[in-house]
Amino acid sequence: MAGELDLVEPSTVGLNHERLKRVADYAKSYVDNDFMVGTDVLVSRHGKVALRESFGFADREAQRSVGPDTIWRIFSMTKPIVSVAVMQLVEEGKLRLQDPLSDFVPAFEKTEVFSGGTADKPETVPVERPINIVDLLTHTSGLSYWFTNQHPVDAMYRKAELDKAREKLSLEELTNFLAEFPLRHQPGTRWSYSMATDVLGRVIEVIEERSLFETLAERVLDPLGMTDTSFQISDKKIERLAACYTPEEGTLSPLLLEKPEESSYRSSRLQSGGGGLLSTMHDYHRFCKMLINGGELEGSRILDSRTVKKMMENHLPGKADMTDAGDPLYYKGFFDGVGFGLGFAVVQDPVKGGIQAIEGEASWGGMASTVFWVDPTEEISCIFLTQLVPSGTHIKLRWDLRALVNQSIEE
Repeated sequence: MAGELDLVEPSTVGLNHERLKRVADYAKSYVDNDFMVGTDVLVSRHGKVALRESFGFADREAQRSVGPDTIWRIFSMTKPIVSVAVMQLVEEGKLRLQDPLSDFVPAFEKTEVFSGGTADKPETVPVERPINIVDLLTHTSGLSYWFTNQHPVDAMYRKAELDKAREKLSLEELTNFLAEFPLRHQPGTRWSYSMATDVLGRVIEVIEERSLFETLAERVLDPLGMTDTSFQISDKKIERLAACYTPEEGTLSPLLLEKPEESSYRSSRLQSGGGGLLSTMHDYHRFCKMLINGGELEGSRILDSRTVKKMMENHLPGKADMTDAGDPLYYKGFFDGVGFGLGFAVVQDPVKGGIQAIEGEASWGGMASTVFWVDPTEEISCIFLTQLVPSGTHIKLRWDLRALVNQSIEE
């Protein structure tokens, strides 16, 4: 069956079977406690799958269980894939990390920085330097998101209904629209989670002179055998798409948010580099294997190993973590000891963060509570898939899973 993965005995890859089972028990507990409708979790080491367990329903209303080939909305787990494509262009000399964004999107030549006032009457000042490509990869560009509720610029995005506009506009139109808003801060000075990777998607389109998906398919998805990863779902695959849920206020029990058959992913839609892809456990595992292997998988070299290593280094100003160099995304201290590289969060100081993580682990998650990480030192990757919006509902699971996987390492 599509999506099936061969499992090995955990001990053959240096993991303890009984201790690793705690990971599966943890994933199951979210279904048993009625916090999530369905979960799917995978742990791999040295490229071999040591654990793959699924629980509950992909579609509760249709009584369809999570299957090996279930298709999930991965939202912001799209960002690392797009970042890889950006770094391919850098390797080929078609793009430089220090290139100004305005070289590719001229609308950003006139963008200014918020300096005071309100969302209705903002005061602005000129940029001290242009937004560069590296600022977009590291989320230090000064762009924002409508849902973060941290800054007047966020409120300006909401007032303009950017979340709805992005469903109607082309990637070119959306990017030009974004350039009309002031930046949250001067480029390159702070970390603020944003639509930067959507803008990178447009940069890719300009350079490659074709759609973002066409580029991703040729450069990343097809070479890695990620056959179910796309921005749109076909009618023949719709029965594999999971339903999406949101927590009920008070109880946190999942309430239906989007039925598969009514999904916006069925129609031609914005190719969001920041959060638009659908994928499967099988496909994303192959992406993680490529990263663990230093940019290569089964004879297909996607990136040079030194490029992958550079992507997983902290690029924030002064090598600060996201707490010191940014604004809280979930709660203050969540990213203590965690920096940001070129498309990934990177564990820099587990002691400062008080987390059972390993220095060098690279990760990110998605709005529907999905998460993954790769550990190039221990050659471990873990992927957790579900469909519960927003991700902040049970955000501590990201560190809980890290502790449960790492405590299973024997050698």
